Formats: sequence, structure tokens, C-alpha cells
Amino acid sequence: MVIFYIILYSSLTLSLTHKMSEALIQIGVVGCADIARKVSRAINLAPNATICAIASRSHDKASAFAAANGYPLTAKIYGNYEALLEDPDVDAVYMPLPTSLHLRWAVLAAQSKKHLLLEKPVALNVAEFDQISQACDSNGVQFMDNTMWVHNPRTASMANFLNDPNRFGNLKSVRACFTFAADSEYLNKNIRVKPDLDAHGSLGDAGWYCIRAILIAFNYELPKTVIASHKPVINKDGVILDCGASLYWEDGRVATFHCSFLANLTMDITAIGTKGTLHVHDFIIPYEEKEASFYVGTESSFDDLVTCWAKEPSKLTVKTDLPQEALLVMEFARLVGEIKYRNSKPEKKWVVVSRKTQLVLDAVKASIQRGFEAVEIQE
Repeated sequence: MVIFYIILYSSLTLSLTHKMSEALIQIGVVGCADIARKVSRAINLAPNATICAIASRSHDKASAFAAANGYPLTAKIYGNYEALLEDPDVDAVYMPLPTSLHLRWAVLAAQSKKHLLLEKPVALNVAEFDQISQACDSNGVQFMDNTMWVHNPRTASMANFLNDPNRFGNLKSVRACFTFAADSEYLNKNIRVKPDLDAHGSLGDAGWYCIRAILIAFNYELPKTVIASHKPVINKDGVILDCGASLYWEDGRVATFHCSFLANLTMDITAIGTKGTLHVHDFIIPYEEKEASFYVGTESSFDDLVTCWAKEPSKLTVKTDLPQEALLVMEFARLVGEIKYRNSKPEKKWVVVSRKTQLVLDAVKASIQRGFEAVEIQE
């Protein structure tokens, strides 16, 4: 098998041992969710950002979280969210709160002129999403959701292949999957199985990634209709534990996905074109932190006796000097810096792609609720 190596360097990562000399974007963390440990590390790694504050509903919890996650000694500790949002030294906030709390606190953050890195799924529905995005727009603050893998340089390399008419041709279909086997404690106590906290269940936690992968492959062109797969697994409180859906475009292109808390860890994408095929097996969290691979085949065929492949797929490996979550923070901080120091306008791309992801998620949920009817996407 032929292996190609693509090494990408960012002009912002000249040194990984110290922060850039220019002013750093001051980020406050609103909430001590488990995912905030990973993002806190990412902020510490990003050369253009720093953690300046942490807030929890308990001062002691916030203090313990800061100490356990390498926060700067200068980071302020708050025992409530409002105090952090009122802090004039905070440029932006990372918000890992349960989805049901996003509307209230994201809107308040925007009204407090804090740029917003918001955990996914963004909202309970697109109506709530629009209220959040409107608050960001009217207050001139940058919005981005915390979908980390799209900031990995591998994703751009994959997109280049999918958009190459000579190697991939025209897209015909996409399949995406993200599953993991949650233990009994997770399935009974985690916020993602509680209807009053994260009511989307596996559809929001895992399906969001699959939907985003499909949209990237389709250059963010929304499907015409969405049909949920029959017999999703739903817990006693009405939260989805396992589900799937098919997405249809008017020209016959189709995509499918499956997401689950009840199956072995799998995170695959297969995209099939008229000339080529792309496979990736670790698209959300790469096997290795600083390199990620995918497989491509162009005009694949069998040998003369049809006993083996005449041309095997090639493995492309993309290396990076920072993990994907730090690259996300870097891009977010860069955009905030452009607004703060150069009077730029917020980049609207991230609102658009998040909203489209939310629209498809809403359609899948609506199809389930309507007995697996086809649901048309309405922008």
C-alpha cells in the first residue's frame, strides 16, 4: 500500500512552549462539565489564548476544577455564571453547559458582549438556535460551536479530495457512523440521557458529528427530505439512545447515518463518487493526537480473474503540531482578535454551518415523532 504524508504547519504555532507576545484572547469557562477538561487543555495549548476565569454554581467546585486542570494562578474563580459574564476582562467564553441551558446563558453571554464558543448540540431546536445567533449578531460577537474534528487539517485534505473531479468525480452517497458502548452508570445518570438536560440523547451527542460530516461532503447543501430509521432505541424517559436516518437530495444523491450509545466504538465516514471513494475510520477523535489518516481510491478495479483488487486504496496521513481541539481554539481566538484589535466583523460561516446541522437534527427528530414520515427541510 502506498502511504503519502502531508505535513501542515500553522503560522500561529511557531512555539508550543510559550504564548505569543501579542495580546492574548482572555477566555472564561462557564461550567465544569467533563468536556471542559479537554477544552481547558486546548486553551492552554493555543498560542493566542489564555484562561482568565472559571465559573461554576459552586465556588469550591470552580476552584477545584481550576487547580486540577492547570489553570493560570491569575485565573479568577467565580461561584456563579453571572459574575463571570459581568467581568470586563473576559473577551470570550467557552460554555459546556447542558443543551437545555444554552438559550438562557448563551444569549446572556452575547448581551454581555462575550464572544461565544458553545458546546454542541447548540440548541433544543432551530427556533432556540436562531435566538442565540440573533443575540450574537445584534451584539457583534463571534459564534462558534465546539465541533473539534472539522478544525483538524485532515478534514480540509479530505474535502480537497471530495472536490477533485479527476480523482473523486461527482458525489453519489455518504455513510457516517458514530457509536460507543456506554456503561450502565452513563445510561442511567449522564446528562445526555436526561430529558430536562440534553433531550436529544445520542442524536445530539453523536448524531451531530455524523450530520456535520455528511454536510461537509455535500458542501453544506441541505437535503430535500429526511426519513428516520425505524425502531430507534428510546429510554423510559423518552430520550434517544440509538437511531439513524436517511437524507435525500432531489438529484438522487443520498446519505445515511447511525448513532448510538449501545454499540462498540466506531466513527466512520464512507463517501462514494463516480470516480473515487473515501474512507475514514476515526473521524471525530483520531487514533493519534498529532496525525490523522484516511484512505482514498480512484477508478478502483479487480484483477483480470477477479481474485483481488488491481489497485488498492492509498493511505493519506496528515500531521499537525497541535491537536484538533487546540486548532479550534486558535481559530476562534484569531477571529475574536480580528474583531477586538482590527474592528473586523464576526465570521458568519460558523453560524451558517451550525444552523444547517441543527436543521437536519430537528428533521430527524421530527421524523421519529411522526412515525418515520419523510420530513422536508425548510431553511
